[in-house]
Amino acid sequence: MDTETSRLMGDRKVRTATLMVLGLLALFLAVQAVAGVIGWRYIGDESPVQNTISLTGSGEVFAVPDIATFSFSVIVEKPTASAAQDEAARLSNAAIEYLKENGVEENDIKTVGYNVYPRYEYPQIQCITYPCPQGERTLAGFEVSQNVQVKVRDTKIAGTLLSGIGEIGVENISGLSFTIDDEETLQAEARAKAIADARAKAKQLSDDLGVRLGRIVSFSENNGYYPRYEAAYDSAVYGMGGADGKVSPNIPTGENRISSEVYITYEIR
Repeated sequence: MDTETSRLMGDRKVRTATLMVLGLLALFLAVQAVAGVIGWRYIGDESPVQNTISLTGSGEVFAVPDIATFSFSVIVEKPTASAAQDEAARLSNAAIEYLKENGVEENDIKTVGYNVYPRYEYPQIQCITYPCPQGERTLAGFEVSQNVQVKVRDTKIAGTLLSGIGEIGVENISGLSFTIDDEETLQAEARAKAIADARAKAKQLSDDLGVRLGRIVSFSENNGYYPRYEAAYDSAVYGMGGADGKVSPNIPTGENRISSEVYITYEIR
């Protein structure tokens, strides 16, 4: 065997060995990648099973509302936009001034809508063919509406205020409701009662099962706010065409219910 032949055979062995090493390296990397995917998909499966119990607790508090809110609208129709706006301004300004003079703070009176619309009329046409031709519309005037929202911090005068703005000439009054100004404090109180209820149930259940309570694993809350009142509205005042101002409506505030429902999961040992 000459020198050239020996060199060629040596190069072939080197290439073969190199290819084998690269193949083994590729196989190793593939196995590691598959193992990584499996580990990612099943992470935590080898951890010990956690023993837990879940309980629901509820709590509620009742409070007399200290805030009354309502809305009123001034709606005026006149031949011209300026005349309609002037009349609407006169009525709304008189109503707002009355409210301020009778204990409503200026910051608690808010305009939530103001609109000016043209109003058109269409002639009545008798026709015997189809389609019936449409007559030309004519401008009949303008409508102006102003919507005002009012917050009353003394619920005892709510009925008097409704009657008073009705006497001024406001014909649309709506949305009377009673709320509590500091609702967050009452919500926290209801939550504390719900947690205490869930904790008592968990203690009783753990005693019955013969286990000990551990740390809290999860917590969630569902709260609610429910007004409870039956107000007697005088239809002449409350959104039914104004009022004569002779008798104020009887409007009891009743009570509002603030509730909380909590879901707690405890680890047990």
